[in-house]
Amino acid sequence: MGKIAIIISFRNFRDEEYFIPKDIFLGAGFEVITVSSQKGTAIGGSGGEAEIDITFDEIDISQLDAVVFVGGPGAYKYIDDEQVLEIIRKANQQGKLLAAICIAPAIFAHAGVLRGKRATVWSSIMDKKPIKVLQENGAEYLDKSVVCDGNIITANGPYSAEEFGKSIVQHLTNNPKSVII
Repeated sequence: MGKIAIIISFRNFRDEEYFIPKDIFLGAGFEVITVSSQKGTAIGGSGGEAEIDITFDEIDISQLDAVVFVGGPGAYKYIDDEQVLEIIRKANQQGKLLAAICIAPAIFAHAGVLRGKRATVWSSIMDKKPIKVLQENGAEYLDKSVVCDGNIITANGPYSAEEFGKSIVQHLTNNPKSVII
């Protein structure tokens, strides 16, 4: 059907945000490649394991339909990672679907692709900084579980993982009834 790259941190990605959407993508017939800073076995915050197919250096945006970023504590290090920000910018310039969940929309904000877009992001009663990052970088924050705006889909955390995965498939197939779980 098509190819989706899921980008995760090598340590401490959010398990549900990786495994649930990945299963939805595979169930819909997409090829999925897992990308990180190094090859080997990535470990999620809850102990889930994911084999890394390729590294950031090897990613070829032109061969992809979508680039999906997973959150979790490990994703924070990508907010100022120029290589990661360039992957996001390149995918956006090529009109690819960009999707981010949890803290990952803040990475998109730093890359400059959320300017003038509506988006959501993880936050808590104690930590509203991710919302501020979106707003400071020109995004309109919406307090919703999943927000779709043009070629960008954002979700606010692990409880939205299923809706996030379904929204990505629906966008790529232009079929709102294409995902049944």
